[in-house]
Amino acid sequence: MTSPNGPGPESEFVVVANRLPVDRVIDDAGATSWRRSPGGLVTALEPFMRQHSGAWIGWSGAPDDAPEPFVNDGMLLHPVPLSGSDITNYYEGFSNATLWPVYHDSVVPAEYHRSWWTTYHDVNERFAEAAAKTAAHGAFVWVHDYQLQLVPAMLRQLRPDLKIGFFLHIPFPPRELFAQIPWRKEILRGLLGADLIGFQLPGGASNFIRLCRELLGFKPQGNSVTIGGRTVRANAFPISIDTAAFTALADTPPVRRRAEQIRADLGRPHKILLGVDRLDYTKGIANRLEAYEELLEAGQVKVPDVVMVQVATPSRERVEQYRVLREDIERRVGRINGTYGHVGVPAVHYIHRSVDREELSALYLAADVMVVTPLRDGMNLVAKEYVASRRNNHGALVLSEFAGAARELRQAYLVNPYDVEGMKQKFMTALTMSATENQRRMASMRRQVQRNDVGKWADSFLAAMGVSPAGAKP
Repeated sequence: MTSPNGPGPESEFVVVANRLPVDRVIDDAGATSWRRSPGGLVTALEPFMRQHSGAWIGWSGAPDDAPEPFVNDGMLLHPVPLSGSDITNYYEGFSNATLWPVYHDSVVPAEYHRSWWTTYHDVNERFAEAAAKTAAHGAFVWVHDYQLQLVPAMLRQLRPDLKIGFFLHIPFPPRELFAQIPWRKEILRGLLGADLIGFQLPGGASNFIRLCRELLGFKPQGNSVTIGGRTVRANAFPISIDTAAFTALADTPPVRRRAEQIRADLGRPHKILLGVDRLDYTKGIANRLEAYEELLEAGQVKVPDVVMVQVATPSRERVEQYRVLREDIERRVGRINGTYGHVGVPAVHYIHRSVDREELSALYLAADVMVVTPLRDGMNLVAKEYVASRRNNHGALVLSEFAGAARELRQAYLVNPYDVEGMKQKFMTALTMSATENQRRMASMRRQVQRNDVGKWADSFLAAMGVSPAGAKP
């Protein structure tokens, strides 16, 4: 293995995540290259990684793909191979059919299979071993998300000299849900291998501390647990976006022109409602469509004066629950359009594909009301992206109370997505509120996302780890 600075494990800062921050690109001639994946995490960490010969450990995204470690844009990337069986059991199985439902309030029932757990354990061990080989003595290793909750303890055993942080990007459930997991103690002990465990909200940190007391028998002091002579802290670090980048993109002439074209293509309606989500049962898309359909039925909104655009990015389509969800959403959209649409003017413009950043920014600019109504969400960065893109402070945000972003974006029109009647009322309020009031609310939310961007989030976690964002260790 070689690092950007020469042979040997020299990385002082190592990120461990399920995926590498790059995607493989194959051109027409069959040549392979790697393209940076969009995302705030790598943007926030890139300067620090460059200063510290940073390395990123993750899966390439393709089964049985195990290229040698390579340098891309100044970062050492260390691919961890996953077989087809690993993907089925570790990723689609335990991570997304066991943990994901439990951590999202059991919106759908979780499945528990011992073979999935065994593979989850084995894959986590593989990631831990890769980090142990890559990190320099005394390095800081930052492990990310629910797929890798056993890595901190495994890495601690392999490399007790390391500083280890962990950040969970999704909600962390209360005891009543977490205790259902047969391997609940093993997961808690895995997380306790870290020195600092970060959650999106204070409630997640509190849930973790309570579980350590009630399931493992520890006696926490405040937000800390003492284990093996070490103190493990659990704190909230609400994640954010690259605010400046989203604002700048929305101000580019091509994006502004595209936003105007979108409105023209939609028939220049008086108001556009926009939803942008991964096609996931936690996102509340069906509830949102039900509320919109009832408004149409009651005549409170009419096509073509008001139209909805729903972007539903494909997600985990090999998993049965997601296939069923897609069919349900498409039936709902078809029914609404069949009943309330006109020739060439559907009531719901449904987009089931990935949308690039420029098109997404144009959609944000074109929309009068952004509807973000998840049943449960750790943060939801789409809400923040919309706010950052509204350079003239126009527009309105309808936001679920159960998204982590609701704690910060308090000037949004907050809604309970399980309350369809209440959601209809908030839709109408957002659609009919005076421009002055909506501008006041949007200006307040924009100040919030400008003050608390993804760089500040990363800096706050690094500082809490005792690592200076500027690069100097205390």
